[in-house]
Amino acid sequence: GSSDDTIKVWNLSTGELLRTLNGHSKRVNSVAISADGKTVVSGSFDDTIKVWNLASGQLLRTLNGHSSSVDSVAISADGKTVVSGSWDDTIKVWNLASGQLLRTLNTHSNGVNSVGISADGKTVVSGSSDYTIKVWNLATGSIITHS
Repeated sequence: GSSDDTIKVWNLSTGELLRTLNGHSKRVNSVAISADGKTVVSGSFDDTIKVWNLASGQLLRTLNGHSSSVDSVAISADGKTVVSGSWDDTIKVWNLASGQLLRTLNTHSNGVNSVGISADGKTVVSGSSDYTIKVWNLATGSIITHS
């Protein structure tokens, strides 16, 4: 993901540029690839998340719901869920296949810089400019712990 508003897909072995994904209107802050290697999700300063077919470069859908820059995205290991963290102080949980917003986690008091999903898909970890790290139950949206 780049500040030129694009995502570039490279051959890791040869360094060859395979394709450029165009669709964001502002810089791309975060990119995640599904475990099966078929899907790319990107978060952008344009307040959106975009879902792409990695093989073709086709834009599959745009997820709208954040009111500020999306700084971090993660895909669950089973490929069913996307989590996004934004400068609107929220974390959003999305169904990857449908693009449906499942829930909003909103107890941070400043921008969310980073999100991650545990390998078992049960928890989300978030880091924020409010100087806290929070661990969430992905299924319920409740906080497990924070520091």
